[in-house]
Amino acid sequence: MNSDDILLETEEAMEKAVDYMQHEFSSVRTGKASTALVDNIEVEAYGSSMRMKQLAVITTPEARLIVIQPFDMTTMKAIDKGIRESKLGINPVIDGKLIRLRIPELSEERRRDLCKTVKVMAEEARVRIRSARRDGMDGLKKLEKESVITEDDLRSMEKEVQSLTDKSVKAIDEAVAAKEAEILKV
Repeated sequence: MNSDDILLETEEAMEKAVDYMQHEFSSVRTGKASTALVDNIEVEAYGSSMRMKQLAVITTPEARLIVIQPFDMTTMKAIDKGIRESKLGINPVIDGKLIRLRIPELSEERRRDLCKTVKVMAEEARVRIRSARRDGMDGLKKLEKESVITEDDLRSMEKEVQSLTDKSVKAIDEAVAAKEAEILKV
């Protein structure tokens, strides 16, 4: 393994941490309906656990309404049960061949709780980034010990790793600010 491989692996690990955090953010409820709220809810259907998006068409025809239309009507009860058992806290209404989810207005206290949840998710991503930074630095130091790279190369590459770290942390901070603004918007 050479120094370019280490830098590339470090960058990929940091990008994955940021991407995962943003994926997690999509499951945090705001005052607005989003298909991401229910896409990955686990539903027991056909003898196994499946994701909601594999069982139904999910749309948001209005700002505060999610409509779920199962591909197979026999899964209607299982989808209803999956939603009720999820941490979403919204009761589904079966309306003929559709399931409707009305997204209620969030209270001020609930908005603050959601902001705290977002901050916890962001801190987990920062921990993953620091871990990737440490792994990258350790790999570079090992190459320097093995005389694959010079001490000057090591310093220059450590600056690159630090630059990647700063860029990733900045991306996290921006995503947190945007998500908090979305949650707090009334």
